[in-house]
Amino acid sequence: MTSVLRFTDLASRGALAGKRVFIRSDLNVPQDDTGRITEDTRIRASLPCIAQALAAGAAVMVTSHLGRPTEGEPKPEDSLAPVAERIAELLDREVLLCTNWVDGVAVAPGELVVLENCRLNRGEKKNDPTLARKMALLCDVYVNDAFGSAHRAEATTYGIAEFAPIACAGPLLAAEIDALTKALADPKRPLVAIVAGSKVSTKLAILQMLAQKVDRLVVGGGIANTFLLAEGLPFGKSLAEPTLVGEARAVIDAMRARGADVPIPTDVVTAKEFKADAPASVKRAADVAADDLILDIGPETAATLAEVLKTAGTIVWNGPVGVFEFDAYAHGTETIARAIAASPAFSIAGGGDTLAAIAKYGIEKAIGYISTGGGAFLEVLEGKTLPAIEILERRAREGS
Repeated sequence: MTSVLRFTDLASRGALAGKRVFIRSDLNVPQDDTGRITEDTRIRASLPCIAQALAAGAAVMVTSHLGRPTEGEPKPEDSLAPVAERIAELLDREVLLCTNWVDGVAVAPGELVVLENCRLNRGEKKNDPTLARKMALLCDVYVNDAFGSAHRAEATTYGIAEFAPIACAGPLLAAEIDALTKALADPKRPLVAIVAGSKVSTKLAILQMLAQKVDRLVVGGGIANTFLLAEGLPFGKSLAEPTLVGEARAVIDAMRARGADVPIPTDVVTAKEFKADAPASVKRAADVAADDLILDIGPETAATLAEVLKTAGTIVWNGPVGVFEFDAYAHGTETIARAIAASPAFSIAGGGDTLAAIAKYGIEKAIGYISTGGGAFLEVLEGKTLPAIEILERRAREGS
């Protein structure tokens, strides 16, 4: 995953002066009903690439999708205008917003323009080659710095990279590639993966792939309940998928055949109702009653897993192990989170709920790398090649 041309290398060689640089960023930020940006992490994360291009003397264009617009039918709430204003504030410079930009953009070296929501262009999502060729004519250098959209083959993530004179990875995308390569392709052992979520069915491919690679596979949430069932343990009325017990059993057997393991909870935290104020009970996993809901791993299991994480070489984390939004059922996730933060292992974390847990416990600076891509991160864990990275690798092999 590392054989791509990197934007930072072009900038350091002085190859951008006077060039037209087209940057595909991920500026899809949350907004309130008035259009005010409520959280600007993605904008801030995109600034290094933009600033580097400006400092190198390039004429800079940046675009992104925002929300779920209908192609060819612009609405006020679809506009990147608030994003352009925020970029201008953060960079303390003028930033113009350009609409109807596919057929030409007026931008001079040292200037920055934001190109209106790329998904408003007809043919964007289906990667229309005519649209992609038009976009490619706008630039001398195409930069993909949007890992969050790297699993989609769209005109601004794939097609333009086919036809632009030069196609490269921006610093944010390159950092994701490096972190995922370090965690999955060349990990320091033991490699521990934590995969949690409501259903085995949504993450079965990930579990099957990781079962061939990791030394310990920790399962949590509803996924863990199906694994409890596979081990012959009761799960009460908890969320589980009895029809996938065979698949869960196969993952356990595949791990054990390699001398690896899937740690099964020895104790759990249960409630009779799915409510924040429902009384919590700690029980042995074997003692779960028919009317119990398992909402967290128990303190003994959490402590055991914390010890495992202390001795890990690499940790991949996707998903909280309990209903951490409810304080009574957050102990397991907090214990895991703090153990990862304290571990000397290289850690990489991704997924919306995972990022929420990291923020809740204030451990952002203690995680080796926090992935910015939800769907893209999961597809890498499944062993898939992301289209936006595949095309950059191909262009690098072709020498352009």
